[in-house]
Amino acid sequence: MILLKGLYAITDSKLTPKESILDLVRFAITGGAKIIQLRDKEKTDRELKDLAEKLCLLCREMDAIFMVNDRPELAAGIGAHGVHIGKDDTDISTARKLLPGGIIGVSCYNSIERAVEMERRGADYVAFGSLFPSPTKPGAVKAPLSLVQNAKMRLKIPVCGIGGITPENAKLAVDAGADMVAVISSLWKAASVKEQAQRFSRLFKSDAL
Repeated sequence: MILLKGLYAITDSKLTPKESILDLVRFAITGGAKIIQLRDKEKTDRELKDLAEKLCLLCREMDAIFMVNDRPELAAGIGAHGVHIGKDDTDISTARKLLPGGIIGVSCYNSIERAVEMERRGADYVAFGSLFPSPTKPGAVKAPLSLVQNAKMRLKIPVCGIGGITPENAKLAVDAGADMVAVISSLWKAASVKEQAQRFSRLFKSDAL
């Protein structure tokens, strides 16, 4: 069974450009990132296939989980560990057919009802956010930390916090019960991605990963 816990690093087409993304992801994993998600809302599956294959291989070599954002066909085709979907993305049942043994994560924004329903329909984890003001999605729905606490009481699957998470406020999410913290800007904009990943990862060291 794959353990869904720790720093969840999400790539960004601007902050992790193609020419440096492999090195940046390697630094993140070396610093303790447990999960890497390839997120690109602009390119086609065909355009992303080569990069996705390389990232998948790198993650497997470094014992990290590799996820693809909203592209279950691509994820299945390259042997990714799973796919993450939002409310306007592929339906969870369709994703499950394409990835029968894969990890399916679902964005639940600020809705515990959606999370309960997604767990019932087979999601492997749910994500809530934005927990804090997000530079990546400034207009994102706000989700209180109390929602994470509520979810941990009602759900059996892992909970991920996302949105504006930094090493300074991530402890609030972890203390609220978040099994994972998903990070974009705060990680990739750091002077040292490896050291920044270590700062996040230390928050989970009290539990044996």
